[in-house]
Amino acid sequence: FHDDALACELRYFEMDTKGFSSLERHEHAHAVMILRGRGQCMVGGEIRDVKQFDLITIPAWNWHQFRANAGEPFGFLCMVNTMRDRPVLPTEDELRHMRANPAVAAFLDS
Repeated sequence: FHDDALACELRYFEMDTKGFSSLERHEHAHAVMILRGRGQCMVGGEIRDVKQFDLITIPAWNWHQFRANAGEPFGFLCMVNTMRDRPVLPTEDELRHMRANPAVAAFLDS
């Protein structure tokens, strides 16, 4: 969904069992609502279990990723500004730094 008057887009993402979104960060903040299934998300260095109708705020410049690691398909709505920057993927050094947190390492390896 795109509406210039609202200056936002509402996008739907769905992953099969064991699927995951990109590990990324960017300048723009966005909001996510889980619509289907259960899984986990990483926001910054925090790992959260998420389920249908949970709301997640992704602050600017926070690494984030969603994972369908609960044995079922997983889908979510994502609201973003129409004028936004492109995602940045982690470098090897940034991944190494993230993996220093045992919870994040376990999440990334799941």
